[in-house]
Amino acid sequence: MRVSLLRPLAALASLATFAQPILAEPILQSNSLNTCQENSGFTASLFNVIFTPNNNTANVDIVAVSSIQGSVIFDVSISAYGYQIIRTKVNPCEAGLAGLCPMTAGKIPLNFNLPVGADAIKQIPGIAYTFPDLDAKVKVFINMTDGPNAGTSVACVEADISNGKTVDLVGVKWATAIVACLALTSSAMVSGLGHYNAASHVAANALSLFGYFQAQAMIGLTAVPLPPVVMAWTQDFQWSMGIIRVGFMQDIFTWYQRATGGTPSHIFDSLTTVSVQVEKRSAELMNLAKRSIAMMPRTIVEPMAAIMKRDLIKRGNIQTGSGSYLVFGIQRVAFRAGIESTNLFMTGLTFFCIFVVIVTICVAAFKGILELLVKQRRMKSDKFIEFRNGWFTVLKGILFRMTLIGFPQMTILCLWEFTQNDSAAEMVLAVFFLFGMIATLGWAATKVIRIARRSVAMHRNPAYILFSDPQALNKWGFLYVQFRASAYYFIVPSLGYIFVKGMFVAFAQDKNKGIIQAVGFILVEAAALIAASVLRPWMDKSTNSFNIAICVMNFLNSIFLLIFTEVFNQPPLVTGVVGVVLWIANAAFALVLLIMLIVTTIIVFFRDNPDGRYTYMADDRTSFMKSQTHLTTTTELDALGATARGDKGGYKHGLDLDDDAESISSDSVRRQTERMPAANGYGNPPRSPADPAMPLFPADGNRSPPQYNNSGILRNQTSGHFQDRSASPSPYGGASSNLTPAFRGQNNASPAGFRSQNSASPWQRGAGYD
Repeated sequence: MRVSLLRPLAALASLATFAQPILAEPILQSNSLNTCQENSGFTASLFNVIFTPNNNTANVDIVAVSSIQGSVIFDVSISAYGYQIIRTKVNPCEAGLAGLCPMTAGKIPLNFNLPVGADAIKQIPGIAYTFPDLDAKVKVFINMTDGPNAGTSVACVEADISNGKTVDLVGVKWATAIVACLALTSSAMVSGLGHYNAASHVAANALSLFGYFQAQAMIGLTAVPLPPVVMAWTQDFQWSMGIIRVGFMQDIFTWYQRATGGTPSHIFDSLTTVSVQVEKRSAELMNLAKRSIAMMPRTIVEPMAAIMKRDLIKRGNIQTGSGSYLVFGIQRVAFRAGIESTNLFMTGLTFFCIFVVIVTICVAAFKGILELLVKQRRMKSDKFIEFRNGWFTVLKGILFRMTLIGFPQMTILCLWEFTQNDSAAEMVLAVFFLFGMIATLGWAATKVIRIARRSVAMHRNPAYILFSDPQALNKWGFLYVQFRASAYYFIVPSLGYIFVKGMFVAFAQDKNKGIIQAVGFILVEAAALIAASVLRPWMDKSTNSFNIAICVMNFLNSIFLLIFTEVFNQPPLVTGVVGVVLWIANAAFALVLLIMLIVTTIIVFFRDNPDGRYTYMADDRTSFMKSQTHLTTTTELDALGATARGDKGGYKHGLDLDDDAESISSDSVRRQTERMPAANGYGNPPRSPADPAMPLFPADGNRSPPQYNNSGILRNQTSGHFQDRSASPSPYGGASSNLTPAFRGQNNASPAGFRSQNSASPWQRGAGYD
């Protein structure tokens, strides 16, 4: 059985070694010693052991507290992924362990080199030195050999073993961050060039990939005990939650917290004298702490219990009677990132603000660079015309999108800060940012719903205003462009999904709530998967498949999370194997998503017509976008109106149906209502752009609206006969032959934006000239 287990692990280890730096020599090490028995008579506040097989020695640095007196023997077992590899007994007297033969009560500081025999080294498989994030443990039972307790176990300690190899790599973090950011930037660039269909697809996939990265980070933030490889893998994505360590910033955060009435933690300052135990559930931590207190004098039991209760509820940094710290959940992530748990909230908040500021500066700088290039005639004046004319509205939309991206991060950190109360100022910041973001996104979502309903009421199609109005598209498009037009409302359940998931992570960090988190994740992810599979709200088939696959993977991860809680009482081997499966499955899935996004982005940049790669959506959004951007003046009347209003090409301010000060009863909506079809089936006559009170064309009270037959032949108002449209009288008076070619509709070339002979008359369409 050992061979069958080790062979596949060896194959995986050989692949994993390519992604990490090669150490000078193989090692096995442990940094903490945990108790594993009730009333254990041996604990350690400091425990550092490094075994180097090349010189057959193990360096031991330990500060232990013992209540055992007499001769003992050590029953040692070594297991990997729950499978026992070695079981042996060690006599400390024969091994020459000074201070342990015999054992005496009191504090035992030890620092020595322990020789390891060649026979023992041969029993350690070679994979133990190469497989990343090795899930191996050494458990030692201390049994008495004399006295009334001879043959019984008086203490039990265990230590997690690591080989220095890990999948928690800086390169992985940088690679995933760069790809996601470049994809978002590329979508903005492609949109500025006018390829809206391709830009929508790239942006939708990039946002979905970023959401998947944040879902991976949330797994690591839970209080569920995770296998080492899962802890390391999820740590690769904590950058998406703003958990990034910068040395001088940590000093500033510590000073700020102290200056605002808080008490910073100092775990990292005591690592030379105190060990930190990682990966224990809160209920187990409380039991360990109770056992430690039971060994103390009564005079300090009550104060110690009060401190433990306060720390468990308020701060989460628990210190046992032996002096070692216990970290789990969010504190576990902070410790692995090298951040004090009391600085975690400020770290995430600061990086979110820095991200917003950098994006704002980049957008403004890009606008300035474009104008400079146009002024110096190094770039055509029609390049990025829509962005240049409405860049401030585009910037608003980008900031809204940044708010949406940072919503999962700030939800978890702000809600968690409510339970920590690190300082009064940080509590105020948490309230301001959380409720500010909820109000902003909630208001934006209701705005989108109002615009869509207005479009349905006016045009019987939600896509008309959502995609034809450049103001609405640039400002609010981040909430609906990834969905089909009829699923504009889907942003509301999406925001609810993020908020509920964040509540499970932030509010279930103490006591025995790991199971609650796992069950909550299963329910939330199951609901998301069902909704995505049934409704299929995204813009097209490929985007739906992309997002449904992410929902499936998130649901499987939530099931794995429940297995890690050991609620099924499965053997440790099952838990270890499931941890490896989670890592391999998510690593392969993330790699596929990254490759798809990279290839898509490259094709978009190097293809002459990027929009041609994608089929047109069923909601016909592309035609609405082109009708307002590429075809800036779609009719003769539009040309006159645009000239009179002084509109700039490519950006029509008069069409903005979504100004901040606008309501349903605003003048803009009134103007659109006037342009709706009248009861007789014909649109109202267009008004003069100079004086809206006057009709654009003189109207005869006895003249009825123009009538056409099925072949498009105009009926003569005087004779009643149908005649060819090319010979129809001009509304300006006189024969059409006297008009200029631009207004005659002849086949010869006409100025840009003016209609040709084959285009439909605005009167024929019957819905106004819009």
